[in-house]
Amino acid sequence: MKKLVVLIILITNTLWSQNQQPNILWLVCEDISPTLSFYGDTTAKTPNLDALASESMIFDNAFATSGVCGPSRSAIITGMLPSSIGTMHMRTGKDVQSWGKLEYKDTVYDHTGKLVKDLNGNLIREYSAVIPENVKCFTEYLRAKGYYCTNNQKTDYQFAAPQSAWDENNGKAHWKNTPKGMPFFSVFNYGETHESRIWLNKNLPLTVRSEDVPLPPYYPDNDVIRTDVARHYSNIELLDLKIGKIIKQLKEDGMYNNTIIFFYSDHGGPLPRQKREIFDSGLRVPLMVRFPNGENAGRFKTMVSFTDLAPTVLSLANIKPPKSIDGQAFLGKYKSKDRKVIYGTSDRFDEFTDRIRAVRDAQFLYVKNYHVDLPKYKDVSYRKSVPMMNSILELHKLNSLNISQEYWFQPKVTEELYDCKNDPYQLNNLASNPIYKKKLEEIRKLEQKQFENKVDFGAYYEADLIFKMWPNGQQPQAEVVIIENKTGLVSLSTMTIVASISFLILPIDSKEKITQNSNWKLYTKPFTLQKGYVVYAKASRIGFKESEISKLIIN
Repeated sequence: MKKLVVLIILITNTLWSQNQQPNILWLVCEDISPTLSFYGDTTAKTPNLDALASESMIFDNAFATSGVCGPSRSAIITGMLPSSIGTMHMRTGKDVQSWGKLEYKDTVYDHTGKLVKDLNGNLIREYSAVIPENVKCFTEYLRAKGYYCTNNQKTDYQFAAPQSAWDENNGKAHWKNTPKGMPFFSVFNYGETHESRIWLNKNLPLTVRSEDVPLPPYYPDNDVIRTDVARHYSNIELLDLKIGKIIKQLKEDGMYNNTIIFFYSDHGGPLPRQKREIFDSGLRVPLMVRFPNGENAGRFKTMVSFTDLAPTVLSLANIKPPKSIDGQAFLGKYKSKDRKVIYGTSDRFDEFTDRIRAVRDAQFLYVKNYHVDLPKYKDVSYRKSVPMMNSILELHKLNSLNISQEYWFQPKVTEELYDCKNDPYQLNNLASNPIYKKKLEEIRKLEQKQFENKVDFGAYYEADLIFKMWPNGQQPQAEVVIIENKTGLVSLSTMTIVASISFLILPIDSKEKITQNSNWKLYTKPFTLQKGYVVYAKASRIGFKESEISKLIIN
């Protein structure tokens, strides 16, 4: 009898996953490595995350594509490596909606007022990256198949979020607004653990004692450093409270066991030699996925790249992911074979430009430095708002750092190879060790293989790349939408190749002000409409300025 019950459960779960469109919720935090109790670090007390983890699939080998948010978030929303679509430089322009006229600055300044230049010495301007025409925000595929998609609120994709990507994209976006009968995909972004909170939260009480925090070997041990590390762990506890509130709300709405929940961080930790780095400290992240009723809970060694999140959500929604994307589904109907490696990119961070590529398999990390003349440590002005960064720099100046602490400041070499199992902090470069010659040759080939069928846009000087994206320094604009009404059947089209079209229907006598947050729908096919309404439509393509709004009165 017991075997029969188990069999029925397995059959039910299989039918549920193959035949339904589940609700999917993303809980996204910022700037944390797997420094959580369910990864073995009990410094921060996180009862809400612990409870979620007890019912979740926990992935031990999940990696961002870059150690900073903008490029990583572009990979998340597109399923593409930043270097393969031209979104690898942090940051390209304003994190704004593509609405109306965007006043991008002609030049970019760092946080000290210094002009930012590319590797060729040319000034860089703000821009919204124009990515290859076959690439879309994956949420558009969800919307086309009947999902209601909401994002609260951060985008930071390196391009302005197109209207076609979200039903709601603002501070009020919520699954609660989903029309009856529709499944939802909802994202909530939490900034409690962002790098800036190290100094912005300095007047809040520390809930983790500085004397209790673990210090990785690349840090000196002093009060300034311990205080900042304790502040980060305290911020993780603040995050946990927010996670508890959203889970409570999901339960109160009766959605907890009808929703697949993802929790992850947008890249690794916020502290020096973590954020912006291409080591595990910058790329490795926590990731867990909870299925209804805790199905499939356990630990998994599967290699997961941020490029995999998009196809995985599509796969869970029973939508076949496009073949053209870099990522592959690790769950759901269209699950691929487990990946063997992940790829990392490191290019411009604010005022410092470089080009570094990485390959990580289950045990080894390979790093290729394309500009060995540039320093390993980059003196990014924004990072020096973190008190411990200045303490480390002062100790470096005084020659008071030990070998592990000084490693960050050493000259670069062309290749680096690390045994992450035996050297978890990547402090011992094995590239010149003859014992690892075979491994080096094997993983070196993998680094080149990623560019076999695509361009590495990091090979361009950024000013030249911008000129290609924005000819003559002008942002391209989508052509207006042509609205046709043939005996009540309304069709929409535009001359801009692969542009997406959004439309809005209002009564003729409506006084509603049309904004980015109006009830815009994604156009997928002609529709019928009775007399007495007005159709508004606009076209968008990623990186392009939106078209002017077209209008047709049906009377």
